[in-house]
Amino acid sequence: MHRRTTFDDDAERYARTRPTYPAALFDAFADAAGLRNGSRVLEVAPGTGQATVSMAERGWSVTAVELGAQMAALARRTVGAVPGAQVEVVVSPFEDWPLPADPFDAVLCATAWHWLDPAVRARKAAAALRPGGVLAVVWSSHVAGGSQEFFDAASACWERFGQRGRNGGTRFTLTPETEVSPTTAEFERHDAFTEVSHQGFPVEVEYSTDQYLDLISTYSQVAVLEPEAREGLLACLGDLADRRFGGRIRHRYLFQVVLARTRQR
Repeated sequence: MHRRTTFDDDAERYARTRPTYPAALFDAFADAAGLRNGSRVLEVAPGTGQATVSMAERGWSVTAVELGAQMAALARRTVGAVPGAQVEVVVSPFEDWPLPADPFDAVLCATAWHWLDPAVRARKAAAALRPGGVLAVVWSSHVAGGSQEFFDAASACWERFGQRGRNGGTRFTLTPETEVSPTTAEFERHDAFTEVSHQGFPVEVEYSTDQYLDLISTYSQVAVLEPEAREGLLACLGDLADRRFGGRIRHRYLFQVVLARTRQR
C-alpha cells in the first residue's frame, strides 16, 4: 500500500496537473442519488479536492476523509474559495475513520477506490449510507485517441525504463474506450447493494511538454522509480514530445462512474 501515500509528497503538483471531472458525471450522480442543496455526501479519498469543489458548488454538505495531510490541507484551501461551501475535510485512512451516527445520502470515491482495503471498502461505504442511498465510484482510464502517434512512440521510453504491464506489454499502451469497462462485480455480489449501473464520460486535454511531464511525475509508478530512472523516463518523453510533436500533446481520458444503491431495510 506504500504507493497510495506517494501522492501526498507532491500535493501541489497533483492539484495543478490532474484533470478535473466533467460536470455531466456529477449530474448523473445527483440524478441517481436524488441529491439537492444540503444533501449529505461522504467523499472518500478526495485528494486535493477536484471532485469536492464540484460538489460544494452544487450546495451539497460534504464530509471528505483524506489519508494525506498535505492533500487535505490543499483541499481545504481549494474548497474555501467556494462561496457558502459546506465542507469538512478530515485527515484519516477511510478504513480507520469512525462513521458518524447520522447516515449519508450518498458516498463518492473518485479515482481512489483501488487504493482502499478490499476487505473493508464496500462494507464500510454501505454502512455509511441511509437505506436507498447511493455509492458512486469513479474510475479514470487513459484511452486511445488524442495524440495517438505520440503514445505509440512513447512506448519505447516506458519500456526502456522498466515500465512494463502485467502481460508483458508496455504499461501505457492505450485501449479503445469502447473496450474499457469498470468493475461492477464487487457491488453486484455484495448483499448491501442493488441497482448497479455505470456511465462513461470521455474528456480530452491538451498539454504542453512541460505540463505533460508534470502530469506524468504525479503517477505513483513514476514517483517510486529510482531518481536516475525517473529522470531518464521524463527526458525521453520530453525529447519525443518536443522533437516530433511540436511540444503539444492531447491526452484522452475516460471517466466512468459506477453507481450502486443500498437496499431499503
